[in-house]
Amino acid sequence: MSEKIADLPYYTEGPAADAYGNLFCTTLSGGSIFKINSHNKLSEWAKSVCPNGQIILPGGDHLVCDSMLASVIRFSKEGKFLKNEIEGYCEDLPIYSPNDLITDRMGNLYFTDSIRHNGKVCFLGINGEQKIVAADLDYPNGLVLSTDEDCLYVAESYENRILRLVLKAPGVVDKSPEVYVNLPVNPSGNETDNLPDGLALNSRGELLVAHYGMQAIQLISDKGKLLLSIDTGMPLTSNLCFLDDHTIIVSGGFGEPGPGGLYKISF
Repeated sequence: MSEKIADLPYYTEGPAADAYGNLFCTTLSGGSIFKINSHNKLSEWAKSVCPNGQIILPGGDHLVCDSMLASVIRFSKEGKFLKNEIEGYCEDLPIYSPNDLITDRMGNLYFTDSIRHNGKVCFLGINGEQKIVAADLDYPNGLVLSTDEDCLYVAESYENRILRLVLKAPGVVDKSPEVYVNLPVNPSGNETDNLPDGLALNSRGELLVAHYGMQAIQLISDKGKLLLSIDTGMPLTSNLCFLDDHTIIVSGGFGEPGPGGLYKISF
């Protein structure tokens, strides 16, 4: 079952839900982060240049990737800019286009630097330590940690697949990335019609993949097998977050730079 939450003039990303029933999304080209309250009232919550992936921390602050500022930005729960968590460089290497992000239980941050062929997965520890976790990926995009935080799953968009990185410690990879699952290919034959984007994991260890160009969320078993394709109604499905195990909020749109939308889908 699908319910439209909001129509927006710009393609949307970074869906997130806070503890008070509010939803948030970013608009990249629109430069805005929007808040949708429990009555579906839409308001501009904060501004940036090109806000992309977004998470809400336990204390209520938001971390937002800005693809144009080469930064991960921290906002207060009221939408006030606080600081750049990281900007321009990670482990003395330039970062170009931060896209999506996740924190572990300790608060360590992983984020993707989404460029063709030489993309990176980056790490910023709670102690300020910086590391490149993986390099030379073809547009790394969404990412999520396994329930036990021993693995990091990464969408490699232009390879149309999900990689798994085994972690032996926070920010420390045990071995080279392995292919977890190759995703369905769009019969159109167009490369940009099957780009895995945002990721989420449910309590059963099943992986949900927002599949840009495929108008779908792909449900992957904990063994890396495709279980189900969920039609989102948005050809450019960008990202998702859970409200509960059977309800997700999905961002995306019908073109870039727009229009965009935000949907609630139960499955």
